[in-house]
Amino acid sequence: MEKSNKTLLLKIFIGSTDKLGNDSLYESLVFKAKEAGLAGSTVVKGVMGFGASSVIHSYKFWEIAEKLPTVVEIIDEEDKVMAFYETIKGDLDTMRYGCLVTVEEVKVLLNKAGEKREFYF
Repeated sequence: MEKSNKTLLLKIFIGSTDKLGNDSLYESLVFKAKEAGLAGSTVVKGVMGFGASSVIHSYKFWEIAEKLPTVVEIIDEEDKVMAFYETIKGDLDTMRYGCLVTVEEVKVLLNKAGEKREFYF
């Protein structure tokens, strides 16, 4: 079978307070994607949203610990994205408050790596 060179964007819709064990779910997913050698990942926290539970969650400055809609985006070649999804599917199936996972083909117009920087604290 010929190897696919399609690029896919995997989106995982969760809540900002969702956990995987004792860790934040979105952090766990990003670290797993990095360990799997995927091209990139971004976490986006929404201002307002609702899902299958029909509960609207929104951000207000005095509710900083409130559950916010969160999307973990992961991008790479089709084979790598789908293999990664298979490794996390079991974890996502156990989510108490549910989640939504989508995938779409994307066209990459530019993928320019920057210079690596040293971080000093």
